[in-house]
Amino acid sequence: MRRAFSIAVYPRHGSHVLLIHHRRLGKWLPPGGELEEGETPLEAAARELLEETGLRGTFPRTSEIDGVPLGLIGYEEHVAGSKGLHMNFVFVCDVPSREVVANDEFTAHRWVDLDDGPWDLAPPNVRQLAVLALGAPR
Repeated sequence: MRRAFSIAVYPRHGSHVLLIHHRRLGKWLPPGGELEEGETPLEAAARELLEETGLRGTFPRTSEIDGVPLGLIGYEEHVAGSKGLHMNFVFVCDVPSREVVANDEFTAHRWVDLDDGPWDLAPPNVRQLAVLALGAPR
């Protein structure tokens, strides 16, 4: 089975995070994608955030452990169809605006809190990780 390193990033603005309705997968997910050759997970998170949403932000310190990348809130693995096993680093990023630039990878986007998200139309870990993103230090 093919293996790929990927990232997901939860853009955070106040008490809300951004989810996108992924065109190909038909699910609500945070922005994300695969690491490019030579990229660190944090570099990939910043790049994917900008490419998919037009947003830039600040990745907060989420751990006191030396060497843990800024903004890292978790790690999960999932099979992504023919793309194989994705080993996924998950980040939170504080963004100064909710203005999203449309991208062809998603059909819709929503800024959500834990009560009003489309959680029944997303994998269970999307909400679980949103809890961590909203509770992470700022």
